[in-house]
Amino acid sequence: MMQKPLNIFLGFISILLLAGCSRPTVVSETTNQTPTLAQTASALENEPGDAETAVYLPTIVSESSAGSSTSSIPDTGQTTCYDISGSRISCPTPSESYFGQDGNYEGLTPSFQNNGDGTITDLNTGLMWQQSPERDGNNTINASDKLTYSEAVSAAGSSTLAGYDDWRLPTITELYSLIDFSGADVSSYNGTDTSGLIPFIDTDYFAFGYGDTSAGERIIDAQFASNTIYVSTVMGNNAEAMFGVNFADGRIKGYPTNKDFYVLFVRDNTDYDTNNLTDNGNGTISDSATELMWQQNDSGSGYDWANAITYCESATTAGYDDWRLPNAKELQSIVDYGRSPDTTNSAAIDPLFNATQITNEAGQVDYAAYWTGTTHANMFGVPGANAAYIAFGRAMGYMNGSWIDVHGAGAQRSDPKTGDPDDYPTGHGPQGDAVRIYNYVRCVREGDVTTTSGNLVTTNNNNNIQAQPGGEQSNTPLTGSQLSAGGPLAAVAAQLGVSEESLHNALGEPGQGPPDFEAAAQQLGVSVDALQAALGTPNQERP
Repeated sequence: MMQKPLNIFLGFISILLLAGCSRPTVVSETTNQTPTLAQTASALENEPGDAETAVYLPTIVSESSAGSSTSSIPDTGQTTCYDISGSRISCPTPSESYFGQDGNYEGLTPSFQNNGDGTITDLNTGLMWQQSPERDGNNTINASDKLTYSEAVSAAGSSTLAGYDDWRLPTITELYSLIDFSGADVSSYNGTDTSGLIPFIDTDYFAFGYGDTSAGERIIDAQFASNTIYVSTVMGNNAEAMFGVNFADGRIKGYPTNKDFYVLFVRDNTDYDTNNLTDNGNGTISDSATELMWQQNDSGSGYDWANAITYCESATTAGYDDWRLPNAKELQSIVDYGRSPDTTNSAAIDPLFNATQITNEAGQVDYAAYWTGTTHANMFGVPGANAAYIAFGRAMGYMNGSWIDVHGAGAQRSDPKTGDPDDYPTGHGPQGDAVRIYNYVRCVREGDVTTTSGNLVTTNNNNNIQAQPGGEQSNTPLTGSQLSAGGPLAAVAAQLGVSEESLHNALGEPGQGPPDFEAAAQQLGVSVDALQAALGTPNQERP
C-alpha cells in the first residue's frame, strides 16, 4: 500500500537533485534571489579554490544583505554629473548625452561606524581601520607621523590599538576602498591654507592631513602606504616600489618604498582583497567576490570619455543590455597586482580576461589604460574636465628626457575627457604622466547599483541635493525670498561649489530686479548653463 507514495516521493527528490545539478548553467542569472539556509551551508563547506565554490558561490553571496560579499565595493561617493567639457550638469536621463557616467549609478552607500576607541569599522567591507595617521601623540598630523614602507610594516605588526594585536598594513585594494570621489584634486594648488580643500576620504570619520609645508613638503604630499609591492620598478631605477593612495589628489601610484608615507592600519576580513572569477563561456567573466560581471574582451581600440560611456550603454554582450562603464572602484577591483608587462609579459589582470596589446610612448609592447565613468574633479579651473582611468599596462611618464614607467601597472590616474593627445608631447604633471585621452573600455554589469537621473547638480563636498519625487528635476525657478540664506540659496551654492555669500553677491538682492546671469556666472567662475540649472531656471528665462 505504501509503495506508490514512496516512489512518488523518491521521484520528487530526484527532480530536486537534478534541478540542483543544472544550476551552474544559470548561475550568473540568479544573483537577486535569496539563498536558502542549505545553499549557504553548502557554500561554507567548500574549501577555498574548490571548483564547486567557483560555481555556486556567486549565487549565494549575491543573495545576502548589502555589504556581505567577500569583497563588497562601496560606492565612489560621486553624485555630481559632468559633460565632456567638465561643466557640472544635472544628471542626464537615458535618452540624453553623457548618461551612464558614475553620477548616474548609485552603488553600495558608504557606511562607517566610529567605535569610540580610535578605530572605524566599515560596515560594508567588514574592515576595521585605525582612525588617524597621527602617531606621535601631539594631536597634529604632519611629517613626523610618516613612516617608510618597512617601518610601517613593523609598526603594524606591533600595534595594539584598541586592544587588538592583529593589525596589518592594508593591501592597495583595501586602502582604495576608502577613497571618496566627492573630493577634489589639489595638484594645481600652490598655497598653504588647507581649510577649504576637500580630500578624497570621509573626514567625518577619518582624521586627515595634507603635506607638511613647514617640513618642506607640498600640500599634495599625502600619500598613504599599502603592503602591495610592485612586481616591477618605477622611475627608471631598480629600487623597490609600493603602491599607495594619495587622498589629496585621488590617485593610486607606485612609489619607492624608502619614501615617507602616512599610514592607516587595518584588521578583520582578511579575504577582502580577493577575486573569485568564473569564465561563463559566453564572452563574460563573473566575480562572485564582488558580484560583478565583466566583458571578457576589451573594446579593442581607444575612445574618448563620452564615447566610452556610449560604448558600454549600447553593448549587448552575451545578450545583456544593462552594461555600463565601471566606476573607478569597480575597475580597480580586477587589477592583478602580481602581473605586469615587465614580469609576466601581460596586462595586470587575470588571464581569463583578454587584453589588447598596444605600443606605448617608448615604443614598447604594452597594454592599455581603461576609462572609468568617474570624473576626477579638480579644485580649480574647470571642475570636471578629467576622468579617472586605470593603467593595466605601464603607467608611462616623460622624465629626464625619456619615456618610462613612472607609476606602475595598476596605477589610477586621470586624463582629459576629450582633446588631442599630440598637445601633450611630454606628458603632464611633475612626472610627465602620459596623456592618451583615447583609452580602452571594459564594461561591467550587475552589482549593487541603482540608476539615477534627473537629479539636481551636486557639489564636491558631500552635500547631496535631493532630487524631486519620481527622479524629476523641478523646473520651478527660485525667486524673491526663496533666494535667502539657509534656504534654497544655500543648496544652490552647494551645487555650484561656491560659498553662499559669493552666490548672494553675484546674484544681487532679490528686490533689485532679475540677476544678470552672464555677469553672475563669470563672477562665480561657472557656466551660465550650470548656474541656471542649479537655480532651476529655464534657459533664457530669469526668475
